[in-house]
Amino acid sequence: MYRAAPYVVDDPRLLHDVMRERRFATLVAVLDEELHFAYAPVIVSAEPSPLGSVRFHLARANPMSGMNGARVHLSFMAADAYVSPDWYQTKSFVPTWNYIATEAEGRAQQLNEAGLRQLLIDLSATAEEQLCPKPPWIIDRIPEERWTTLLNGIRGFSIVLEKLEGKFKLSQDKSPADRTGVIAALEARGDAQSLGIARAMRATHDHKQ
Repeated sequence: MYRAAPYVVDDPRLLHDVMRERRFATLVAVLDEELHFAYAPVIVSAEPSPLGSVRFHLARANPMSGMNGARVHLSFMAADAYVSPDWYQTKSFVPTWNYIATEAEGRAQQLNEAGLRQLLIDLSATAEEQLCPKPPWIIDRIPEERWTTLLNGIRGFSIVLEKLEGKFKLSQDKSPADRTGVIAALEARGDAQSLGIARAMRATHDHKQ
């Protein structure tokens, strides 16, 4: 992705945090000279170092389920929010959009049956954890005879990341007064996207002071 210098983030720990929080990735691959897109929740791991890896699955009927060995690009869009020029102290700016994005790249390797089964366990456990205090649904509730049908309908993949980069466009190129105005306006809006960008801006703003 294009990244102007003020917005560049390359720390794998920060980018993994974004990927784990968003979890739902857009996947892109070129297969038979055609561009294909798919969408899937992922499990992110810091291993192997330095950039880590991801695991996910697709429906077997999906054309991208045949991408074993193919190079795959992944995009994770976190929070985003419109920024009005009225929120700046400086009056010469134009409208813009603040956002947090992470992109990754590597070659897909198909999981074996044991790896696919473990992926399903990990995906459900991670998602159910976010629903506390609800008692977690556990995958052991699926009858064993259903597993064959379930596993035959999907294919799992792992990707060791060969490239990982982030763009945190959070008004870093603006003055402290202008950033403070944007943060206050976003917090006043109060919706989840605006609050997410405001929190990220405040962390960046406090770090720069």
